[in-house]
Amino acid sequence: MSRVCQVTGAEVGFGHAVSHSHRRTKRRFDANIQRKRYWAPSLGRTVTLRVSARGIKTIDVRGIDAVIAQLVARGGRV
Repeated sequence: MSRVCQVTGAEVGFGHAVSHSHRRTKRRFDANIQRKRYWAPSLGRTVTLRVSARGIKTIDVRGIDAVIAQLVARGGRV
């Protein structure tokens, strides 16, 4: 399963872990991706989405129907 938010597009980032002596080693910054189920009244069924914490807040503010409409317009699978 790819670690990409379906709502915001947040994905894995890469960078360096810097030690006390300032040595650098490669590391990855994983997005906080959760599997969430939402009831979509417009579709009449539940929808499972892979969303980040920011994506969950976006759904709370805009509403699940508006977010699903945006996903469908982008060509995403719902």
